Amino acid sequence: MTDALKDVAFIGIGKMGLPMSVLVAKAGYTVTAFDQNAGRIAEARTQGIATAASPAEAVGGKTAVVTSLPDDAALRGALLGPAGLIAAMTPGAVLIETSTVSVEASTEVAAAAQARGIAYLRAPVSGNASIVHTGALTCFVSGPKDAFENTKPLFAAFTRAQTYLGPAEEARYAKLSVNLMIAVSAAMMAESLALARKGGIAWQDILKVLDDSAVASPMVKYKTAPLRTRDFESTFSCRQMAKDLDLILGAGHAVGVPLQLAAQVRETYGSLVAQGEGDTDFIATVKHLERLSGLGEPKL
Repeated sequence: MTDALKDVAFIGIGKMGLPMSVLVAKAGYTVTAFDQNAGRIAEARTQGIATAASPAEAVGGKTAVVTSLPDDAALRGALLGPAGLIAAMTPGAVLIETSTVSVEASTEVAAAAQARGIAYLRAPVSGNASIVHTGALTCFVSGPKDAFENTKPLFAAFTRAQTYLGPAEEARYAKLSVNLMIAVSAAMMAESLALARKGGIAWQDILKVLDDSAVASPMVKYKTAPLRTRDFESTFSCRQMAKDLDLILGAGHAVGVPLQLAAQVRETYGSLVAQGEGDTDFIATVKHLERLSGLGEPKL
């Protein structure tokens, strides 16, 4: 890592971007951040992060830029076009894009970055806002391998592990594939729990069964803990999962993979959003199946 790469811009400092930028600053980097939200800018300053008055000011002269953006529209709006970040970046700089976005939008960014002489690393992070401050996020990376090798110390400042997957959009497919497994697992858990309750098993007992069984994956254990107290505070919301399932289905259609489970689970999350549960944690699939099954709240 050269001294030049120790000067980093962060664009998008929300629930994920801000704690990532704080970790990077704590690792000895000089960080300049920008966000469209004035409240986030103020919060960044309270945590010792320097802020810029505009995206162009934030990235000007920087040889490493990290972005954390909510969706395709934000990605295109922030990065592309004559007023976008790529046009303001210094040729030869590295762009590290950590969001969950579509392969199509990412490919557009790749073309713009290549035309500008920017090394574009697709680096979607895996994890959620409840753990990001601990440095426990992982990430999948694809793009120019030499750029990845040069920026490994920067990645290590805000993720515990990085998996390099190839020169193009491989990381985007990896993130969508993982999120597909998470979404379907949440739907599976909901059906299992409803069936067990209908069979007369007490709530805490069936959660213990899942924890002690062959299906006790990290995902299962991650969600049985809050379910013990019926805690549906969002770590990743139903609305966000619906958005990711739209990306997943789009990717499947583009490459000819029939994603039948993804399509069904997308409708489950659509129902949850329509019922006012959009901002509830994605494990609210449990409540959805309980309603469909005529079950009320269990005894804790």
